[in-house]
Amino acid sequence: MASTVVKHLLFFTVVVFASSWTAQASDPDILTDFVVPPNSIAVNGSFFTFTGMRGVLDSDAPPNFKVTKAGMAEFPALNGQSVGFAVLQFPAGGVNPPHTHPRSAEHLFVVEGSLMVGFVDTANKLYTQTLQLGDMFMFPKGLVHFQYNADAQEQATAISAFGSANAGTVSVPLSVFTTGIDDGILAASFKTDVATIQKIKAGLGGKA
Repeated sequence: MASTVVKHLLFFTVVVFASSWTAQASDPDILTDFVVPPNSIAVNGSFFTFTGMRGVLDSDAPPNFKVTKAGMAEFPALNGQSVGFAVLQFPAGGVNPPHTHPRSAEHLFVVEGSLMVGFVDTANKLYTQTLQLGDMFMFPKGLVHFQYNADAQEQATAISAFGSANAGTVSVPLSVFTTGIDDGILAASFKTDVATIQKIKAGLGGKA
């Protein structure tokens, strides 16, 4: 397991890298130095400070996959700055299910343990890799991708940088099975029966 010092150094490194990456970002340019939220009375250094990551890298492994975000919703100072972050924590055997980010690529940096990762392109070709501590992986914008901690004993942690303050996340399992799409449509689409679709929906807490 990576030491706390090493994890903090790696975190600092990815922050510096992602800050320079904003030149490649896709958010619209702004015409001011920064965007002040409506009805703000005064802006000082606190506005540009985010404390939501305190303790995240020192915490025990969560029981399930956990993501701690620093996007525009959590950190309003990012509005117009074309950058966002997330800390991904995986318990042993934990998975971040297939999903997409419609407004940004994702640059993932492993700071603890190892991860199996992959994405599928528009030709339905799968690209996979097993990442070790210190490795990076790039998920192209808008493509379905996943991360999985295959280690049955140790946790894993990664930091993701985005070229958008609001990258968005569309979970494939949740968007398909928990949004009320008709069972018959799903059964026909997946070439199975309605009973199987209903079992999957029940497992995900989806709408019948």
